[in-house]
Amino acid sequence: MATYLRQVLAQKQKLSPTQVLQAKLLQLNSINLEQAIMDELEINPLLEQIETESNEQSVSEEQSPLDSLDLDPKEVYEDDFTYNKQDENKFSPLPEKHSFLDDIIVQLADSGLSDLDKEIAEEIIWNVNDRGYLDTDLILIADRFGKIEDEIEDILNIVQRLEPKGLGSRNIQECLLIQLEDEIESISWKIVKYLFEDFMHKRYEKIQKKLKCSDEDLHNAIEHISHLNPRPGEGLQDRYQVVIPDLIVREENDGWRIITNDGGVPEVRVNQTYAGTLDQKSISAETKKFMKEKLDSATWFVDAINQRRRTMLNVMKTIIEKQPEFFSGNIDYLRPMVLQDISDVIKMDISTISRSTRGKFVDTPYGVFELKHFFSDAVELDDGRIISNYVIKKALEIIILVEDKHSPLSDDELGEHLNKAGYKMARRTIAKYRDQLGYPVARLRKEF
Repeated sequence: MATYLRQVLAQKQKLSPTQVLQAKLLQLNSINLEQAIMDELEINPLLEQIETESNEQSVSEEQSPLDSLDLDPKEVYEDDFTYNKQDENKFSPLPEKHSFLDDIIVQLADSGLSDLDKEIAEEIIWNVNDRGYLDTDLILIADRFGKIEDEIEDILNIVQRLEPKGLGSRNIQECLLIQLEDEIESISWKIVKYLFEDFMHKRYEKIQKKLKCSDEDLHNAIEHISHLNPRPGEGLQDRYQVVIPDLIVREENDGWRIITNDGGVPEVRVNQTYAGTLDQKSISAETKKFMKEKLDSATWFVDAINQRRRTMLNVMKTIIEKQPEFFSGNIDYLRPMVLQDISDVIKMDISTISRSTRGKFVDTPYGVFELKHFFSDAVELDDGRIISNYVIKKALEIIILVEDKHSPLSDDELGEHLNKAGYKMARRTIAKYRDQLGYPVARLRKEF
């Protein structure tokens, strides 16, 4: 039998150790970054903490990479800030050191995935929203790793079956079906699988007629579904979480001053005393190899911290530029803006932008906001105008809040009110936004 050899040219993307470290540090907030630095100081002798005499010390040479930023000279990192973490912690509950998503990622250790597949799984996990649903198209994640969507569908399935089940689902029906997959062909499963629209609109008589089940069986099935978890991401924000802004933005001289609020985070550098021993001939090859590994690790760690600061400053600067109305005081107005818009400006991967905005907060003159707050999709109205869906949702919410609760407005009537306000759009779009705001249909909003 003849044997034929075939040469195949394939392009694969592999993240370097530095890129992996930068991604991990970027997704941490200030509290968890401080803990990560303390942990690294304990295990790496070639990393040392810089002792500062006072919080008013000027920026040292470790921040010199910021000079290359395309920022106003005043928009730089500095240590002095008015936020006193120690005083706040006296009166506030202590936050957990591990985030909800960190706990999810730990479960991947027993998933049997390869190192690359684990990286893809982590990328999926870091792209879920506060409700626990996948916040981006799967194809975008696949593209970053040089794969097609079908190749990472199995990885998504594994993520969706971690605890809590349903995390990373693309819609509520998929989320509930995952939680019911051990009960396939049960009445509850059939309702979610085949009669979900009837269930959502409480058309129970239609469901009973189609499934030909008894009143008791239907009641038990509905009760069972109602006890499933439609928001598997509820743990993303601890209800007693202490929010400490990662950035502080202040108006100054007709411009904006951006400060990274990490004055309480230890400053670190490579320990030059230990690093110098690498040139000594008296140390063994094994020791030299160990020291070289630790030196590389320390260098990468310091670079990753500085890169985190640069990225967050650039992201915040671009947000301010793209949302002038908000930062002029009109906080109820946002322009359409997605992660890709920031990515295009600062020339970074969209997943990097996602990491730098999720779970990060900025203290502005108008209050403290999560960076994700400034992002919203564009909506094209019937008259051709393109505005942010945030503006539509704010207008819709106001209409619902002031409606007569004894005779609440239907989706068609909500549409008429929005039309009078200058926002004409399809009924199905209004129903979608109402649901995203957390308001049920009219008959369920009725008060007696």
